[in-house]
Amino acid sequence: MRHRTILLQHLMLAFIASLAGIPATASAQSASDMLSPENLPGNFYTFSPDEFWLEPRDTYWTSFSNWVIRQEQVQSDRIQALGAWADRTLSGNPRALPGNESYLRLGLAAESETGRLASIEPEARFRIDLPTAEEQLRVVLESESDELIPLGERRRSRQLTDDQRSDTDATGALRYLSVISDTINLSNDLGARLRFPPDAFWRATARGNWKLDGWRLGARQRVYYFHQDGWGASTWLGFGKDIGKGWTFLASSEAVWVHDERQFDLAQILDFHKRLNNRSELNPRLGVLGESQPTWRQTGYFADVTWRYRLYQNWLYGEVIPSVEFRRDNDFKEHTSFLLRLEMYFSGSILSR
Repeated sequence: MRHRTILLQHLMLAFIASLAGIPATASAQSASDMLSPENLPGNFYTFSPDEFWLEPRDTYWTSFSNWVIRQEQVQSDRIQALGAWADRTLSGNPRALPGNESYLRLGLAAESETGRLASIEPEARFRIDLPTAEEQLRVVLESESDELIPLGERRRSRQLTDDQRSDTDATGALRYLSVISDTINLSNDLGARLRFPPDAFWRATARGNWKLDGWRLGARQRVYYFHQDGWGASTWLGFGKDIGKGWTFLASSEAVWVHDERQFDLAQILDFHKRLNNRSELNPRLGVLGESQPTWRQTGYFADVTWRYRLYQNWLYGEVIPSVEFRRDNDFKEHTSFLLRLEMYFSGSILSR
């Protein structure tokens, strides 16, 4: 063990020496000497060498960032423990297996719109996914349900702050999974909106994915029934492919049957995505929204660009989203917005115990 530790120390010194421009032939001892603050080149630092040994100064930003980092560690452990406890309790199995997809998203979003100054709104979303209650049975708790959110709002969700989104109440359901073929999966949910009085629902979803001559084809068909809102159905189709230089393209079409209004809501989205580096990604989109009543017509157009940056490890992110939209109910006048979002993503992997 001691020899391994010494070997690792030599390798680290050699790696740091190469970053500092020290010849590879230098010995470990000479490399250590040359890596002292006095011998390193000035451009190695983001501060002056005489500040190397200074104690860090406490600032509001330092205190806040340290608090955020501690919260990720604490909350991730809590979410992991909650999911593991509930999974073992419901399944009657003392062991919890990997594969849990529980998460908690907390964020702050500041949006400036046409004719309105920026306002800061807190955001929170969660999902508790318990995949091992039975081999094909899951228990799923979610902060919102897609079926109760208007299609146009769902497709523009990242542009909106929490106060602009529909209040759908949290839902809880038992989900039974079945595999039809190598490319098609089916799930059935039976649950309720978590409020008083509860609103029971049933939901069936079929998903398929295929590859066709360089293109990726995805399809989803969903049928659902909410006791208070009645029946509904949605159909989604998407075609995507790599278009070169790191860019991917996805064209998707969606139709949703709105039972109360006896009409279809429609959306056509052109989605481009590129990972700029291991920290940031770019996602421009163009969209057209429509409806079938009183006639088949467009209800709005929008364009937005999302630049997402990983600020710390894999759980703290920042987003910048400029957007423009033209709505029928506003006589298709231009409406612009600029959104800044800081988002913390807490999750934990459930390990076998």
